[in-house]
Amino acid sequence: MPLALLALAIGAFGIGTTEFVIMGVLPQVAGDFGVTIPTAGWLVSGYALGVVIGAPLLTVLGTKVSRKKMLMFLMALFVIGNTLSALAPSFGLMLVGRVVASLAHGAFFGIGSVVAADLVAPEKKASAISLMFTGLTVANVVGVPGGTSIGQAAGWRVTFLIVAALGVIGFLGVAKLVPATGRPETQDVRSEFAAFKNVQVWLAMAMTVLGYGGVFAAITYITPMMTEVAGYTEGAVTWLLVLFGIGMFLGNLLGGKFADRRLMPMLFTALAGLSAALLLFTATAHSKVLAAITLTVIGALGFATVPPLQKWVLDQASAAPTLASAANIGAFNLGNALAAWLGGIVIAAGLGYTSPNWVGALLSGTALLLAFVAAHLDRRARAAGRVVAGTTVNEETPAAVRT
Repeated sequence: MPLALLALAIGAFGIGTTEFVIMGVLPQVAGDFGVTIPTAGWLVSGYALGVVIGAPLLTVLGTKVSRKKMLMFLMALFVIGNTLSALAPSFGLMLVGRVVASLAHGAFFGIGSVVAADLVAPEKKASAISLMFTGLTVANVVGVPGGTSIGQAAGWRVTFLIVAALGVIGFLGVAKLVPATGRPETQDVRSEFAAFKNVQVWLAMAMTVLGYGGVFAAITYITPMMTEVAGYTEGAVTWLLVLFGIGMFLGNLLGGKFADRRLMPMLFTALAGLSAALLLFTATAHSKVLAAITLTVIGALGFATVPPLQKWVLDQASAAPTLASAANIGAFNLGNALAAWLGGIVIAAGLGYTSPNWVGALLSGTALLLAFVAAHLDRRARAAGRVVAGTTVNEETPAAVRT
């Protein structure tokens, strides 16, 4: 695999840390600003919504420059947003900082996915994408637990200053390692929007919203769930996040590996297992040991959906993939925002800190149904010899996109 993937993984590490570390310090932030836990949850939802907006907007603006220059600009924006979050004197300004940082998220992963896929042979594209996303999963093993510990010991503001420093390292990594290329000839607004004429692109984004959104329904409120229900101390949340991150790391690698072989069966398995694990978490959250095991499994199954979903979008929008890829990253975060909001609603309704788990199970189960619909439409299109994603679909269709 090319060394440039390391640069993308470094940027992903910083972005992953800021996205998830807020869960570990959410009670501290809420306490400092004098807001409730559900209100503080808007720091998660606001970030996610910023990704949804920023992904297509900045990707369209980026069609005028090379992908490398755009990636560097996005990392600079990320640094500014996290610095503002760290220095914010009020909850409102911290929310603004979170949104500014989030604007870089979707476009970085969207453009980065295209760059990663272009660096390798067609049969290794999902694996290359998963290697880029390894930075995001490693962030959950190292960055998030470390940031949580620092936040609990020295204050959450220090955590976000360190995250801003990670963004500087990511900027330098992209500048040094990603090869300089001109603006792709196909990278214009009209061709990029044309990809959305394919219903499969919309189905993939819907699966993304609901599938990975199910994970966030539970993980957004993991700190109060583990301390108030499972009986863990606040300090133990750090190690629980490590377990969740290890699960994500393994799920990401396995998801990429098997998606290159049999994409849709991999997606079916991950979504079905995720729905079951989230539903089970409602019960296992009352046991320290079972809660830790289930949390790890949720991380693995949840992130095993990421490479196949991103690869599916790239396949279906292969003629002009950049905007569709970024929009799908936005879809991940739209699901995060939706799930965090729904989780806050059921908690505020008095249903308890475990109630977001069954909300997540319902979301992921719905994504599984949509996956079956997408597979059915793909089989029907291949049988009819139709053109999908710019390629005639027949018996020569690569195994990575077969169902």
